[in-house]
Order: sequence, then C-alpha cells, then structure tokens
Amino acid sequence: MVYLLDSGLVNIAPQRNGLLESLVETFQLNETPDNSLINLAITGIFIANTLPAMLLGTIAGVWADRLPKRRVMVASNGLRALLVMMTPFCVLKGPSWVGLGWGYWALLIMTFIESILTQFFAPAEQASIPMLVPKKDLMPANSIYQATSMGATIIGFALGFPILTFLKTNFPSIGLLRGEFLLLPFCYGIAAIIISKIYIKEEQTSTPQESVWMEIKEGLDVLKEKQTVRTAMMQLVLLYSLLAALYVLSLNLAAAIEEVGRTGFGTLLSMSGLGMAIGAVGIAQFGQSFIRRQLSAAGLGTITWSLILLGQSKGSLWITLITCGILGIGASLVAIPAQTTLQEDTPESKRGKVFGLQNNLINIALSLPLVLAGALVSQFGILPVLWALATLAFLSAILVRPWQRC
Repeated sequence: MVYLLDSGLVNIAPQRNGLLESLVETFQLNETPDNSLINLAITGIFIANTLPAMLLGTIAGVWADRLPKRRVMVASNGLRALLVMMTPFCVLKGPSWVGLGWGYWALLIMTFIESILTQFFAPAEQASIPMLVPKKDLMPANSIYQATSMGATIIGFALGFPILTFLKTNFPSIGLLRGEFLLLPFCYGIAAIIISKIYIKEEQTSTPQESVWMEIKEGLDVLKEKQTVRTAMMQLVLLYSLLAALYVLSLNLAAAIEEVGRTGFGTLLSMSGLGMAIGAVGIAQFGQSFIRRQLSAAGLGTITWSLILLGQSKGSLWITLITCGILGIGASLVAIPAQTTLQEDTPESKRGKVFGLQNNLINIALSLPLVLAGALVSQFGILPVLWALATLAFLSAILVRPWQRC
C-alpha cells in the first residue's frame, strides 16, 4: 500500500488484504475500517515522522557540531534501539480514541521521538565522512555511501516482510513470542557498536559561547558566503522535490500498467532506487574524470529526458521500468557531486549546522510536492505535470552552465 504517501490527496480504496488485516488486528482498528480511518492512521505516522525533520534539523545540527560526532551517532542509535524495544507493548489490548487503538497512538509517539533522534544522527553522520576520508577520495566515498544506502533500502523492501514472517513463525518454537520485534533494535544496536569502534579525528570541542540561534545564523552565513555550497544545496533540494513528486506520480504510472496496477507502484520506485545504486557505482569508478558541474548537468538532463519518456510510455511495463532506472542514474549524477561539494567546501566547525539545515530543506522539499503533485494531477492530468517537472529539470541543467570549465 502506498498509504504512507496518502494524506487524502490520492484516493486509493483500501483492499481487504493481509497487510490491512494485520493493521486491524495489531492496532485494534474498527472491524471494518473505512478509507478515511486508514488515511487518518497513515497520515498521523507521516506527520509524526516528518515534523521533527522539518523543524528540528538545524537545531540538531548545531549540537552535532558542539558534541563529538561519534558520541552523537552512538547515542542516537542506542536510544533508538531502546525505544523500538517498546513496540511489543503497543499490541496489548486497551482503550481506543477516534476509532484507533491506544497502541497506534503509542506508536505515533515512538515514531515522533525516533524521528527526533534521527535528526541528531544524520548531520553527525554526514559531517563525519570528510573526517574519515581524504579529500581526493570523497567522491568515491559518497558514491559507495549512496550505493550501499540504496542497496540496503531495496533489500530491506524485498526481504523485510519475509524475514519478519520467518521470525514470527519460528521464534515461538523457542518460547519467544513476538520475537519479530527484536529485529529493529538488533539492527540499531549492532550499528551503535560498529560506530563506537570507529576512530574519528575531529577538532576539540569547547564550551559554546554563543546561543543556538547565533550558531544557526553561522550556518546560514556559510550558504551566503560560499556560492558552491549554496548551489549544491539548491541542487539537492530540487532533486528531492522532483523525486517526491515522482513518488506521487508513480501511483498513476503504475495504474496505467495492466501487469502492475496501482498497488504495484513500489516496483517503479525500486527500479529508480536500483538506478541510483548503479549510478553511484559508476561515479565511484569514473566520476573523478569529469567536472562536477558536467556531472550535475548530465544528471538533470537525464532526469528531463526520463520524465518526458515516462509521459509517452503509454502503460508499457518494460519501457516504464527501464526509464525509472535511467532516471535513478540521473539522480545519482546530481546527488553525489552536490553532497561531495558540501562536504569539501563547508568548514569543519560548521558542517553539522550546514547539514542540519540541509536536512530541514530536503524534508520540506520532500513534503510539499506530495501536496502539490497530487493536486496538480487531479486538476490537469499526469502528462502536463510530467512536462512541467521536465521543464524545471531542463532549466536547472542550463543554469548549471556545463560549458564552463571551472
């Protein structure tokens, strides 16, 4: 189900399938939940997850600069592991509010806290990469980071449900009920242990003399003073805006494909993720042979061509899948050089602030298109929206000025 993206903007009638039955059983929904109740439940999770990302990213970035970054990452993962260990309590029977069991509201609070912890982890993680990798190897390092992240996402979507089903089926035989809930805290815990073993050489942190708001202003000053950082940030915001719009459009694209159907939209997104992983591997091997502005322009041009072709695919499964994969390659050509530029050109003492601001802007860029794209498709149809996005990507490619050598 793409109900995670459905906040009433895209009307999808929920079907009585295994996932919905599980939702009803686990969180004590009404026996026959209607579409509005499902939308309410999923919208609540979406808001709980994105609100901290939109509001707290920059503040968390300041603290990522004030504290040792390894300690921030270990603490974030450790606390997230402890937090998700409380999940089994959410399936206990209890009172309901607005047709939703108390376990759902507990899950909502857990999601909100988990998102807050993620805002501290993300800028510390991005700011640590330049401390671990020589400057000349930053592009390959970011490529490997991108490839492994996308690979893990694809594998997680493909294997997550079978693994959880296996654990749920087999753990009771050893006397461990609800053992599937141990998977997530186990992963967070292992990640915390691995990070704790990494040596990160960074500047000695001192007692801050300025307020949080003054330090946020310092991060904004970096964007104002460094044109390369500002341009890279704008490219990333644009890219994630286009990808977020594509998430919504994938519903309509999948609905036009008889072999896939509206509920098979995840197949299209997986192909985009696979394309990004392939592009990241290619950049790791050959990216340093090209000027970054040329890579970015090539990526935006590839996205432009892909969006136009998606509008002309006319429900063809293979053309749509291949085009989504090519679009993912174009996205990696934009994202990796831009992220590398941010890491290289941002002063070490201000990286957390800048990456925290980046998280703020990107999460806003991911959220707004979910509203706008759905409304525009309802008003004008999918083809004009694809053409509008393609035009935006093309103009951005021109603004990169790839003909310049420096």
